[in-house]
Amino acid sequence: MKMKKLAVLFAAAALTTVTAAGCSGGQKETAAETTKETEAAATAEATTAAETEAAETTEEAAEAAAEADEENYDTGDASKDNTRNQDEIGENELLVVSFGTSYNDSRRLTIGAIEDAIEKAFPDFAVRRGFTSQIIIDHVKSRDDVAIDNVGEALDRAEKNGVRNLVIQPTHLMNGLEYTDLVNEVAEYSDAFEKVAIGKPLLTTDDDFRAVMKAITEATARYDDGETAICFMGHGTEADSNQVYAKMQDMLTEEGYRNYYVGTVEAAPGLDDVLTAVKEGSYKKVVLEPLMIVAGDHANNDMAGDEEGSWKTAFEDAGYEVTCLVNGLGELEAIKQLFVEHAQAAVDSLTK
Repeated sequence: MKMKKLAVLFAAAALTTVTAAGCSGGQKETAAETTKETEAAATAEATTAAETEAAETTEEAAEAAAEADEENYDTGDASKDNTRNQDEIGENELLVVSFGTSYNDSRRLTIGAIEDAIEKAFPDFAVRRGFTSQIIIDHVKSRDDVAIDNVGEALDRAEKNGVRNLVIQPTHLMNGLEYTDLVNEVAEYSDAFEKVAIGKPLLTTDDDFRAVMKAITEATARYDDGETAICFMGHGTEADSNQVYAKMQDMLTEEGYRNYYVGTVEAAPGLDDVLTAVKEGSYKKVVLEPLMIVAGDHANNDMAGDEEGSWKTAFEDAGYEVTCLVNGLGELEAIKQLFVEHAQAAVDSLTK
C-alpha cells in the first residue's frame, strides 16, 4: 500500500514540475510526452505495488491457515463452558476478569471453576466474565463460534443492564501490567456505577504467598520422595512484579522445600537457571507443573511439549525422568477459596 501511495505522489509531483516548465509549443509537446511517460510509469509502478500487496495478503492468509491447521490437538468441548455474558444482571454484579485461554477444558476447570466458587459464595451478586486477551477471544470465536466479552464489553453490558454495585475480581497471579491496565480501564467507567470495588490478585500479601505455597506443595506431596526435583513454571514479566517468583522460591526454601524450584518462560529465572539449580542436586527425576492459573499454551507447549526447547525436552536431554502435570492453579480448591476471600474483601469495601 505504501508503494502505491508513493507512486501516486511521484506522478503528481512530476506533473506539477512539467506544467511550470514553460509555455512554448515545443515545450508543451515535450511536457505532454513526459507527462504520458510519467503517468505510464506511475501506473506500472502502482500495478506492481498492488500485485505485491495482493501477494503479501495471500501469503499472510496462507500462513494463518497453516497455523490453524497446526492446531491439531484437542482442547476440549467449548460448549461445556459457561461464558457468563448473559444480560438481566440485576443491581449487583461480580465481574471475574481473567487473561483467558483458548484451551477449552482448562478454561472450564480453572477460570470456570473460580467463577463457580465465587457465584456460590455471593448469591446476591450476578457473576459475569471478562477476558483481557483479545487474541484469545477472537481465536475462540473463530474456532468454536463461542463469544466471550472483553473487559470493555463486559463493563458496557453492566452499565446497560443498570448495575449499581460492581465488584471486579481479577484472577491474575500478581499486581503486574495486566492488573494495572484493568484498573485504568475500569476507571474510565467511574461515573457509570454507584459503587465500584476491585479485588486483589492472587499473590498480594505474605499470607497469600503462604496459602499458595501450602496449596502447591500439598498437591505435589506424592512426588516428594527425596530423589525428585519439583519445578514450577511461571509466565514471567518485565515489570517489577516479576519478583513474586523469587519471593516464592525464597519462601519454599526457608520452609524446607529445598527440592522445589520456581522459574519462568519469559523472564528470570528462566529454564537455564532452573536446570542449573536442579543439576546441583542428586535428583533422578523431575516433575514439571505450571505456576499459572490456567494450563494453556505455555503449559502444554513451552513446558510439556515434545519439541526442542521445551522444559520437558531440556530435562530429558539432561538425563532426568520427567513427569509433566498439566494442571492450572485454578483447579486447586485452596486457590479458588483464596480468590473468594479477595472478592469478599472487595465486597466488604462497598459498605465502608
